Amino acid sequence: MPRPKTKEELLELSLANYQKLNDFIHSFSKTEQEKDFPKGTMNRNIRDVLGHLHHWHLMFLNWYEVGMKGEKPSIPAEGYNWRTLPALNKKIHEKYMSLDLDEVRERFNTSHTKITNLVVSHSNKELFVRKHYGWTGNNAMGAYIIGVLSSHYDWAHKLIKKAKKAKK
Repeated sequence: MPRPKTKEELLELSLANYQKLNDFIHSFSKTEQEKDFPKGTMNRNIRDVLGHLHHWHLMFLNWYEVGMKGEKPSIPAEGYNWRTLPALNKKIHEKYMSLDLDEVRERFNTSHTKITNLVVSHSNKELFVRKHYGWTGNNAMGAYIIGVLSSHYDWAHKLIKKAKKAKK
């Protein structure tokens, strides 16, 4: 499916990619789900990938909360910019290392639901008109949501698939 341009397309693709990712993860045994990937990636296992996705959900929810109050959120995060994403992603990785897969999976599912509910509560105009909200800069809010939902889930699926294929 091409990049979503409507609320319905956004919800449909996000749900499809979310389901595809979860189905893929569940296709592995519990032991296999917890095994590390081959060396060469920062996200070393499924827990790391889901922790990464969950944290980006939380960052978006923070941007939204701050922005909807009429304030300017720190995007992507306080002290970081788009050029320093590797350092931010390393910090995110370290944050979830001590949690087990089940805890991270639960947090990921919860934050996914929060953003999905947020999408449902907005109109196409609110989601897809650029500059509709001052806090989104030159973007539409939907662009950020696509980035933390459907596109990010596609990235995660491909990363896990590549890592699991490399282990065989």
